[in-house]
Amino acid sequence: MKYDVAIVGAGLAGLVAACELIDTKKRVLLVDQEPENSMGGQAFWSFGGIFLVNSPEQKRLGIKDSKELAWQDWLGTAGFDRLEDEDAWAYKWARAYVDFAAGEKYAWLKSFGIKFFPVVGWAERGGSLAGGHGNSVPRFHIVWGTGPGIVKPFADKVKKAIKEGFVDFKPRHRVDEFIQKGDKIAGISGTILAESFAQRGEQSSRLGIGAFSYEADAVIVASGGIGANVDLVRKNWPARLGAPPKNMVCGVPAYVDGRMLEITEHVGGRIVNRDRMWHYTEGLKNWDPIWPNHGIRILPGPSSLWFDAEGNRFGTPNFPGFDTLSTLEAIQKTGYDYSWFILTEKIIEKEFALSGSEQNPDLTNRSIPQLLKRILPGPPAPIQAFKNHGEDFVIANDLKQLVDGMNKLAGNDLLDFIKIKEQILARDREMDNKFTKDVQVNAIYGARNYIGDKIVRVAKPHKMLDTKNWPLIAVRLNILTRKTLGGLQTNLDGAVIGMDGLPVPGLFAAGEVSGFGGGGVHGYRALEGTFVGGCLFSGRQVGRYLAGASHSHN
Repeated sequence: MKYDVAIVGAGLAGLVAACELIDTKKRVLLVDQEPENSMGGQAFWSFGGIFLVNSPEQKRLGIKDSKELAWQDWLGTAGFDRLEDEDAWAYKWARAYVDFAAGEKYAWLKSFGIKFFPVVGWAERGGSLAGGHGNSVPRFHIVWGTGPGIVKPFADKVKKAIKEGFVDFKPRHRVDEFIQKGDKIAGISGTILAESFAQRGEQSSRLGIGAFSYEADAVIVASGGIGANVDLVRKNWPARLGAPPKNMVCGVPAYVDGRMLEITEHVGGRIVNRDRMWHYTEGLKNWDPIWPNHGIRILPGPSSLWFDAEGNRFGTPNFPGFDTLSTLEAIQKTGYDYSWFILTEKIIEKEFALSGSEQNPDLTNRSIPQLLKRILPGPPAPIQAFKNHGEDFVIANDLKQLVDGMNKLAGNDLLDFIKIKEQILARDREMDNKFTKDVQVNAIYGARNYIGDKIVRVAKPHKMLDTKNWPLIAVRLNILTRKTLGGLQTNLDGAVIGMDGLPVPGLFAAGEVSGFGGGGVHGYRALEGTFVGGCLFSGRQVGRYLAGASHSHN
């Protein structure tokens, strides 16, 4: 059978594209190398944060936002500097995405039954000037239901279309090459993998038991990035971020392997901005792993003190939650691939959240009773579990004991107790007034001017060495692989651009494999809430183009 469109990858971008095609009764083939239970891909495991501009939730919290402010933040964050070449389409995608986020995105998501947690988060706060990196205002909207909540309406629609015969879904089908007829991409072929009983997220086998070949008028590559391919991450690591880390934990399942990038490049697709990537600096080794080398990211509030491996406190803008890549650069230039938080029990119970749907059962399960437990004393249950079982935590009722424990955990004696104590004492002296020269302390007071942060996110300022705020806690932070910011260059219809600057006939891409649009919609840095959102938007764009018209999904 010949299909109208074949989609490689059943993650969020592929599902959204399929939903648009379903509406015009196109015959769609959807293939994925993973088992059927992995539909939704990485998005399922996400916290479900969505970048929205001037939303009703923002307005209810007194946040004044605008498309102009969001675009200012995007440009200051992206730092596009290859506009004549690799950023040519990325810039156009960025403009279109901010228009979408400030326009119909909210109503479109609501039409699928998607709802949001009422408190808007403030991710990537920046820590520089108004025109620099970061969000000027809170824009991180958490989906009620987290990642599974954002995946479900699109997956349900595709599953309905499968039953009705408009979509053929073939899991355990790994694409190895494209079918070409002349200069046109005319289908896909590859290996049928053995049935796998791996649970969602677990590594599945790559044993081949057969072959397949299917023709299609168009092929959409929606296969994700390179985050689990550590060798490829190191190969593309930019010199500006220092040497690649020797040790990293993995923030994505093993199937995020980057295979389709090379396969698509082989037929003429152009990969741009290979050196742009997004890896987190607050990674924990998961004490209860699902995939190999499984890491979990801390989503920190602004109060923890951040030290390098030798016990030097980081300066502006390298504070928790402010500038991910600046902090990554600072860490790598120390010559070590880890760093430390030092904090109090008062801070951890209010300011620590963990990224991932499985680490937020109250939000994921949409349970108000569970959610209300967050206001009780003590950290949320998933955080407490990491305190109890995670190898990266040191807890003590004495600073000397804490520093000794940190050195023991690191297997060295790099940290000097007196040096650490003097830095914490200096910070604590700045807590006697609500005005101070310490930029991080000022940022804490500033954050609490936002009602959302004051209520649920930022601890009341206090002295760390005051015993009433103890125990003291240290957390070893690992580099955690996550996102590919570059990728296949695409025009605004999602068509893959070739080396000659023209679309490769019949070949399209969406999601992370395309740098979330254009080969790098984020530029060098991201504002957060834009990865899931980028999959939604790029999948929608290519799906609507191939469907032949703008239309309602109903």
